[in-house]
Amino acid sequence: MADKIRVVVAKPGLDGHDRGAKVIARAFRDAGMEVIYTGLRQTPEQIVETAIQEDADAIGISILSGAHEHYFKAIEDLLKEKNAADIILFGGGVIPESDIPRLVEIGAGAIFGPGTTTTTCIDWLKAEVAKKKK
Repeated sequence: MADKIRVVVAKPGLDGHDRGAKVIARAFRDAGMEVIYTGLRQTPEQIVETAIQEDADAIGISILSGAHEHYFKAIEDLLKEKNAADIILFGGGVIPESDIPRLVEIGAGAIFGPGTTTTTCIDWLKAEVAKKKK
């Protein structure tokens, strides 16, 4: 049997709205993944440290505050600094379509906006982890 996918789901910054993060965390869990939900108001350092300590395959961040470019860049920079750039970074939330190319350029594997099905997120993450483990 293959190892379970381990994913950290995090809410960086001061945004207190975590319904979307909880929905995706539950969907990943129900799909057989191990989920570490860090809760609200996490710093990029806390998120990356948790991912490293938990030997996570991926970090999913949920952002509604408008500070998405800052947080994706900070997390990606820390992953590289700590020799953990193999951890897949993705996210979701209310992020303007026009900002997505910049987030992908920074290192986000995918951005899932409002209305994206949980099945789409699950299938994407399974495929990305499978590619990484080849």
